[in-house]
Amino acid sequence: MINKLNMLNRTSTWIRVALARFIRFIRDREPIVLLGVLAVVLATWAFIEITDEVLEGSTGNFDRWAILHLRQVDNPALPIGPHWLAEAGRDITGLGGVVVLTLCIVASAGFLAIYRAYRTMVNLIVATTSGIAVSLLLKSFFARPRPDIVPHLSDVYTTSFPSGHAMMSAVVYLTLGVIIAPVLKNFWLRFYVMSVAILLTGLVGASRVFMGVHYPTDVFAGWAAGSTWAIMCWLATRLVFTPKIAPVVIRKGSQTF
Repeated sequence: MINKLNMLNRTSTWIRVALARFIRFIRDREPIVLLGVLAVVLATWAFIEITDEVLEGSTGNFDRWAILHLRQVDNPALPIGPHWLAEAGRDITGLGGVVVLTLCIVASAGFLAIYRAYRTMVNLIVATTSGIAVSLLLKSFFARPRPDIVPHLSDVYTTSFPSGHAMMSAVVYLTLGVIIAPVLKNFWLRFYVMSVAILLTGLVGASRVFMGVHYPTDVFAGWAAGSTWAIMCWLATRLVFTPKIAPVVIRKGSQTF
C-alpha cells in the first residue's frame, strides 16, 4: 500500500511539473498559438461528434436527403444544373486526388529546396504525407460503404468515411497556406493565400457529395480531421521553431507587399 501511495505521489508530482512547464511554454508564445490550440480542440470535438452520430446511424436520413437533392427528380443518374456542371465537378474533385496533391507537394518542396528552406521543406513533406497516410488508415478502420442510392459520377476505390479527398485537400492546401502566408508582409496577401486554401478545400469536399461518391457527413468529418492534422503540424512547428524564410518584399510604386 505504501509503495502504491509513493508511486501515486510521484506520478502526481510529475504531472504537475509537466503541466507547469507546458503552461510556461505556451505563455511565452504568441496569442495565435493559443487560437491554434483552440481550433484543434474544436475540430477534434467536431470529428468525434460526427463519427459518433454516423456510427449510431443518426445521420442516414440527412445523408440520403442531401445526395438525392443534388440529382434530377426524374433521373437520379443526372446531377442538377446545366450539363457543364457535372464536368466542372469532375475537374474540381480532381484537385483533391492523390496525383494532383502529390504534384503540389513535390513542386512546393522543390521550390523550398531551391530557396534553401530545408527545414520548412521537411516540415511540409512530413505534415502532408503523414496526413495522407492517416486518412487512408481512418478509411480502412471505419470501412463505411459508399453511397449506393445514386450512380457515381467518379470512380472510387476505397471506403467512404471520412472523405479522403476532403481530408487530404485540407491537410495539403491548409499546410501550404500556413507556410506561404507568413512569408508575405502584406496582410491582404496573407489573407488571400489562406482564403484560397480554404476555398479549394471547401470546393473539393462539396464536389464529392455532388458526384454522389460521399455522404455529407463523410466530407464534414474529412474537413474536421484534415484541419486538425494541418493545425497540429503547424503548431508543432511553431512551438519548436520559427521557419527561417525571409519575408518576400515586392515593390510596386511605393507599396510593399
